[in-house]
This record gives sequence, structure tokens and C-alpha cells, in this order.
Amino acid sequence: MKVLIVFDDVTCFSQLESIIGSLDCLTPVSRIIITTRNKQVLRNWGVSKIYEMEALEYHHALELFSRHAFKQNHPEVGYEKFSSKVMKYAQGVPLALKVLGCFLYEREKEVWESAINKLQRILHPSILEVLKISYDSLDDKEKNIFLDVACFFKGEDVNLVMKFHNASGFYPEIGISVLVDKSLIAIDSYNKIRMHDLLQELGREIVRQESINPGNRSRLWHHEDIYEVLTYNTGTEKIEGICLDMSKVKEFHLNPSTFTKMPKLRFLKFYSSSFNGENKCKMSYLQDPGFAEVKYLHWHGYPLKSLPSNLSAEKLVLLEVPDNDIEQLWDCVKHYSKLNQIIHTACHKLIAKIPNPTLMARLNKLVILNLRGSKSLKSLPSGIFNLEFLTKLDLSGCSKLKRLPEISSGNISWLFLRGIAIEELPSSIERLRRLGYLDLSDCKRLKSLPSSLYKLKSLGVLSLCGCSNLQRLPECLGQLSSPIILNLAKTNIERIPESIIQVFVSGNLLLSYGESFQSLPKPPFLERGCIALEPFLGIVEDTQRIPHTDHMLAARWQEIRENRGFSMGKFHNVLPGNEIPKWFKFQSVGSFITLEMPPDFFHNSRVQGIAFSAVLAFSHCHVDCGRWFSFSFQLKMKTTKDCGPHGTQLFHSRVNYIESDHLHLGYYQFCEEDFNRFWKCNCIPEVVQFNIFPSLECKCCGVKKCGIHLIRFLNSTNSIEDPSTCFNYDEED
Repeated sequence: MKVLIVFDDVTCFSQLESIIGSLDCLTPVSRIIITTRNKQVLRNWGVSKIYEMEALEYHHALELFSRHAFKQNHPEVGYEKFSSKVMKYAQGVPLALKVLGCFLYEREKEVWESAINKLQRILHPSILEVLKISYDSLDDKEKNIFLDVACFFKGEDVNLVMKFHNASGFYPEIGISVLVDKSLIAIDSYNKIRMHDLLQELGREIVRQESINPGNRSRLWHHEDIYEVLTYNTGTEKIEGICLDMSKVKEFHLNPSTFTKMPKLRFLKFYSSSFNGENKCKMSYLQDPGFAEVKYLHWHGYPLKSLPSNLSAEKLVLLEVPDNDIEQLWDCVKHYSKLNQIIHTACHKLIAKIPNPTLMARLNKLVILNLRGSKSLKSLPSGIFNLEFLTKLDLSGCSKLKRLPEISSGNISWLFLRGIAIEELPSSIERLRRLGYLDLSDCKRLKSLPSSLYKLKSLGVLSLCGCSNLQRLPECLGQLSSPIILNLAKTNIERIPESIIQVFVSGNLLLSYGESFQSLPKPPFLERGCIALEPFLGIVEDTQRIPHTDHMLAARWQEIRENRGFSMGKFHNVLPGNEIPKWFKFQSVGSFITLEMPPDFFHNSRVQGIAFSAVLAFSHCHVDCGRWFSFSFQLKMKTTKDCGPHGTQLFHSRVNYIESDHLHLGYYQFCEEDFNRFWKCNCIPEVVQFNIFPSLECKCCGVKKCGIHLIRFLNSTNSIEDPSTCFNYDEED
């Protein structure tokens, strides 16, 4: 017998266990559908295919909302803007669309505006009631993790969140796994924690309901509540976390006893989202005790000369105090064996004294050390490079730092030395075997590079831009075995050694150079054995001088075909440049292209994929904007059947912040699922759109130009055009 059985809203395996035996009589063509809020229930029953419900697309969401708010399929005239705000708030969740539509039905515009503003701070009770079911099923430690994410950690790196909650005793390995299984959070491809806005509001509403008095709540994130608590010193032992955007409040003075009233404080973040952010929190001193339980401390413009004396608990995992007046760092952190990051930027009065080996050993868990802009820093601890877990060291702008200590070992991958006062690197730098990125830009006193540099087998980027005293390169660079990007712009180097020229000709070197540079030979196109460059991001500044970009991209595509197979269906690359390659048939200034295609486009055009290109332009980026952006490429289509507007995101990637225009090129091959969807609605390409989304609300990156090129079947044998051939054109045309 062929049957369809649906088990709806299953909460635990025991609900299914008793009926498993009675299903043995079902035929193989029968189907069982289980809906649940907990993915682990499906795993326990051995479900072979698990599908996650997706949010409604915009036009479907608007239609559903309109049916309840206007009793028709579209908004009434004059309500379009309000409806758009509701769409942004609901983000495609049917429950929210229905509830809000019914709530706003036949109400005046003034009521709509008031209701939408209220929703920004208070979740609608009907939505809260349903969403809270999943929260109520969590244990106490899982609830704490959920509330911390909702109030403080949305968009943060999951590893940092893990360390924080481990230090808090919340067992995050299992806790975060449970939150993911119950779809309360998600971990994206960049290892960041994502949470739907409605679930974030759920968490924050739960905290708000703890007390009408903000000082009696466990977590504070709204600037008005925090300003009230700190200004009037109404904090209590209930407070576990504070996150204040100081750009949203006026200057206030902190009572020295403020934090003594918060013995359970685990998280403290005072930051500024404005470009010219400043510390609005003024104080003359802090009373002890306080800060004993703090695991995460970020304080922009920390006003005192030393950190709190009892901030020595080994639970601290992050210390970030940019633009501060601290005079000595090392003694402040001498007990922090669990400290993961010290980000101590623009500390103009910092004087680093060389600590004894015991103190350095206590920093053995340190992963990131950022001392950027510490203009009084004159020396570094002798063992700084030897820290086992230190992978990123930023000393940019430490203009009085004249020498680096000798290096006996180390695992540093990223070393930023821009603008420091060194004349030479220690030859022992060869011991940094994992060093992949070395930035020596604007080191005006740098006269030479050590001959041991070629032993850095992992080196992929070497920037010497602005090293005006540097006149020659060592022959040893020609012995580098891996592909490398070398930036020589604004140096006084006129020629490079023959060995390095051979690296350039082979395709292993991407070179940026200044006006004093002599000409270089043209690299052969797709020479046998050519190793194409991996897609390095954010390295070269003088980008208009980089030759033969298309040849390098062709080699990159060839490598992908040979080593990974054409079936992967997509690739992308980022290289310095500010022009769309000539062979792109459709080009436009800006971020979108309007297309005119025949009605039977996908049926008869033999198109199999799209090559896309965009010039990303970067302006000055403040540190609060983050250092990366989300880049996506979308194809929007009109339909001749009643399917509504249709669009599909063909590509999504992360783009690092860089100080010059870069060319982003890629290819997407349509799959069978794409064609089935296109044919079903008889889709016709109408617009291609490139989007940039900053990691925070900041507008220092945009799409300057864009282009696409259609990839087709070549002949009746259905062999697909090799996209690498598109790169092979005569540059003199």
C-alpha cells in the first residue's frame, strides 16, 4: 500500500519510537515526512534526507503580508514604504508576516509608523510566544549562550565565542551544537555566527522581561539603558554583560565604584561606530574590586594609565583597548595564560619593557597581537616571535621601533611592519617557516633585505611599496618555490636580478612596480608547467601597472580544470586592476547591467554558464567597519508564466579590505536544477546585479564597473566552451 504519513512538530525521539515497528508493512514507495525544531530528532531516526525551511522570497513575502494587511495581493497606494520596512523586519518568516499583517489591518499610517518603531525594541507577543518554544527547550547553560549571542555575539567568529563561553563554564562545544540543531543560530562559511533578526529580538526581549529596571537585567546593549545605568550608578550584581556604542551617547563621567556593583560582569565592550570615534566615558580612577570575572574586555579610548589591577583572572580571553593612554602593557597581562587576543592599537604612550621569560611564557595562548600605531614603542620582548600560537603580529605605525629581536622559532603567518624605523630585517626571519604575508610598506629607512629570505617557503605576499631607500633586491628571491606577489611601487629599484625575472616569466610572480622600473619581458601564454597564482587578496597598491592579468587568469582556469576537474562548475579570482577585460560582451559603469534577451533564451541559446567581472573600489576604511566585505553576484529574470519575479544568487564570497581598486572575476556553470527552474517559469535574464555588504554598517567599498560574458556549447557534441579561451586575445586590439 502506498501511503503518505506526516508527523508534525516532533520534539523528541520517544514520540516516534513507539510507532516505528508498526511501519514495517509500508511499501518502498510510501513516504514519511517529519517536521521538527530539533535536527537531532531526525538523526536519531536515521532520516536520510533533511531539508531546512527557507525564508520566503521578497515578492512571495510581500504577497502573503498584503493578503492579511490589505486583503489583496499587493500593498495599497501610500503604504509601500511601510510595507517595505515590515519586509525587512520579518525577513521572509511566514509567522511574522501573518501576525503583523493582521495587526496592522485597517490602521492609519500614523499607527503603522508607531507600530514599526515599537517593533525595533519590543517583539510582538504572538511572535514571541511561538519562537519561545525552542528557547524553553534549552537547558540553563544553552540559554545563557543563546542570550549572549543575541545581545553581543551575532556576526562574531565562532572560535572566539567558544573560548568566551568555555571560560564562562557553559560547555559551548555541545551548547552551540544544540543551538544549531534547533535552528536558533547558524555558522556561515566564514565561521561567523548568524542569527535571524527575530530570534535576536526574542533573546533581547527575554532579557528585557527580567526587570523593568535596566540595572537589574543580566545584559545591556541599548545605549539609552546603558547611559542611564552608568550615569546614575544603578548597576547591580545581576549585570553580566554591557555593550555600548559610545557614538550614540553624550559624554558622561563614571563613578569609580560603578563596577564594584557588578561582581558577575563577564563581558564589557565600549566601542564607537562613528568614523572619528572617541571615548565618551570619563573617569579619574577605578575602585577595587571589580573586573574579577571579566572574560572579554574591549574599551575604545580607555582613559587610565593602567588596566584594572584585578584584571588578572586567567579566564580573560580577549583584551582590546585601542586609542588608549596605557603606559605599560606587559605587567598588566602577566597572568593571562588563556588570553587569545591582545589588540592594543594607537596607544601613543605605551612603553614596552622587556619582561622576563616567565611572563612571556604566560602569554603562550596568544593568537593575535595588534600594537598598530604605538608611536612610543621602542623595543619588543625578546621572546615575542617564539610564542607557540601567535599567528598575527601587527606593528604598523610603530615609528620609533628601530629593530626586531632575533628569532629562534615561531608560527607567525601575518607580519605587518608598515612604517616602522628598521634599516634591515634580522637574518633569523628565515625561521618563520609559516610566514605567508610580509608587509614592509613605507619603511623609509629600509636599505636591504636579508639573503635568507628565500627560505620562507610559505611566503606569498611581499610588499615593499614606499620603501624609498631600497635600491636593490637580493638574488635569493629567485629561489622562492611558491607563487608570490611582489609590490615594488614607490621604491628606487630600477632593475631586478635575472633570477627574479625568470620567476616572473614562468608565471609564478605577480609584480607591481614604480615609474623608475625598467621594462620586463612578456610572460608566455599558458606555457607548459606554468603555475598560476592563487587568489591573493589585498596586497598591491599601484595596480594600474600590473601587466598581462588576463594571461594569469587563463592559467588559473587551466590549473583548476586540470587539477580539480571542470565539474566543480565555478571559480573566482581577485587580482589588482581597475578595468573590465575587453572580451566581456556586456559591460556597464556601476553595479548592474540591464539585458535584452529573446523569450526563448534558455531553450535555444545553448548558454551553459556566465563569466562575471567587477571592479571593487575601496575608500578609506575605519577600523570599526571591519576588514572584509560580503560580495555577491545575482541574476534577476522576468518570466512569461505566472511565477512572479525570479532571481538567483550565482555567487557569494568574502572580499578583504584593500587600499586600491581590485578586479574580481569568476565563472558560474548552470546546473540541472538551475535549468529546470528556468524552464518551468520560462525565465528570461533581465538584470545582473553585483552587491557589496560591509561586515558592519560602513560604506567604504563599492562596485565601480561590472561585466558579464555568456559561455555556450560549442557544437552539436555538446562540448562546453572552455572559459580560459576567453582570456586569450591580442592585447594590441
